[in-house]
Amino acid sequence: MAACGRRTRPRLLFFLFGATLLGYLIFFRHNSEDLNAASRRGSPEREREREVDKEEVVVAGGNELLKKPVYEKPPLDLNALGEMGRAVKLHLTGEEKKKEEESIEKHKVNVYVSDKISLHRRVPVIWNPLCNDLKYDYRSLPTTSVVIAFYNEAWSTLLRTVHSVLETSPDILLKEVVLVDDYSDREHLKEPLERYISGLRKVRLIRTTKREGLVRARLLGASITTGDVLTFLDCHCECHEGWLEPLLHRIKEEPSAVVCPVIDVIEWNTLQYLGNAGEPQIGGFDWRLVFTWHVVPEYEQKRRHSPTDVIRSPTMAGGLFAVSKNYFHYLGTYDTGMEVWGGENLEFSFRIWQCGGSLEVHPCSHVGHIFPNKAPYSRNKALANSVRAAEVWMDEYKEIYYHRNPHARLEAFGDVSERRKLREKLGCKTFRWFLDNIYPEINIPSDRPGMFGMLKNRGKVNYCFDYNPGDEHIVVGKKIILYPCHGMGQNQFFEYSTDGEIRYSTREPGGCVVGDNISTYLTVQLCKKRNQPVPVDQKFVLREDGTLYHVASQKCVHALDKDKDSGSGAPSLQPCSDNLRQKWFFEEKA
Repeated sequence: MAACGRRTRPRLLFFLFGATLLGYLIFFRHNSEDLNAASRRGSPEREREREVDKEEVVVAGGNELLKKPVYEKPPLDLNALGEMGRAVKLHLTGEEKKKEEESIEKHKVNVYVSDKISLHRRVPVIWNPLCNDLKYDYRSLPTTSVVIAFYNEAWSTLLRTVHSVLETSPDILLKEVVLVDDYSDREHLKEPLERYISGLRKVRLIRTTKREGLVRARLLGASITTGDVLTFLDCHCECHEGWLEPLLHRIKEEPSAVVCPVIDVIEWNTLQYLGNAGEPQIGGFDWRLVFTWHVVPEYEQKRRHSPTDVIRSPTMAGGLFAVSKNYFHYLGTYDTGMEVWGGENLEFSFRIWQCGGSLEVHPCSHVGHIFPNKAPYSRNKALANSVRAAEVWMDEYKEIYYHRNPHARLEAFGDVSERRKLREKLGCKTFRWFLDNIYPEINIPSDRPGMFGMLKNRGKVNYCFDYNPGDEHIVVGKKIILYPCHGMGQNQFFEYSTDGEIRYSTREPGGCVVGDNISTYLTVQLCKKRNQPVPVDQKFVLREDGTLYHVASQKCVHALDKDKDSGSGAPSLQPCSDNLRQKWFFEEKA
């Protein structure tokens, strides 16, 4: 018996030790799960803000899983049309060629080609390689809602935009995509669209009950969003990988920053995705209040410490930007008195800077945008929108705008009293401050009385200097002609500067009249930069008797009935005389 008891005692001890260990493990696991569950639950507010369980994801796979988009793209097929942003060039004939031409006429974009490209195509990686090194704490970034307004948009360009957002935006950061149909009347945007998006996570569709225009349609979409940040996109975009995180990170750093992606061009005819990893351009404007692109000035390059730092921009193109929802409301959202679209981008840009915010381009956020070959619908309210911007934000400098757009003075622009009250309430700075501190490189015309407007000839009655560069983005290189005076400013607006230049200062950068002693004709070239001497071939003297003396050639400007090249009237350098064809004067209005 004793021997038997001694033999069974080790077994009993082993059994007791095992039971104790098992109980401890069960107890520990139970308590650990309770603690983890409690940690994951957090506050009810946090549950509403985060559909994805961040802590669980971090444990499971770290930052890579946090980057996981709402949907993964399908497997890459390099043989597919347009894949990796390649151009699609189809050699069509007959009926198919006719369909292509009809699609371009209808949408001002080659929708025939677009329809043949996958809605899920990838775009080339074209950002600065240093952008790959940026790291983000996904758990602390604000969430965003993407608002996309559309009107009679083509099926494939609209849905490629939606899929691009869903397939490049981290699920953890994207609260929803809100599509706003601004009273479209095309059948594919009715029940077929509703049926299609009903199968997509995080996509909502709302419709206006009448045509509202871009401004009010976007505000309608913004009113139902749940994200911390509003991200506005146009309805024909494609997002580059990693486009969203830089925007949200910058707004987390500086809540009063309004941040734009680099806008890459998607060519309207071939849908080729164009872009480069170099320094992007930034926004400006000319004195017609037309948005312009220009290179980053040297002082801004020096301010930045890295190619991945944000770039301050005087203005935005308007279609693509991210802004804290709270800050957007603080700034007064959009001016709802603006109709359709046009001008709202400059108004918002002026307001951001003058009221204490900053407008920036993030070089590590790229979004492609199709620029149609022309506007697909009327912009007849753009002038009134620009006048509203001038009346509220430009102070005395609105006169420079009106000088170049005399007809704008007659434009009905509605009541801006509430917008002026907003400016006063926010304590916003003057437009002079904006020009001096944010856009110092723009030329500010002096517009001295009697020295600007139409440059008319006394001998060739009612004929004026007329300059039409043809390309909106290239102001130089063309010949000045004489054309019947129309009093509308624009291509017949010139200014005689205190430095003796005849400036075509409607556009930015402005051009200056150049005299050629060999051909005798006048062309336009870029003006001197600030604090530089005037090139001698750009220097003229407007004498008291009205003769326009060209210093370099020592000749006077003469109004010819026909030049030998074009057959139209033209100013020409000729030996000075008393002929009325050599007498000139400025007139502000017709």
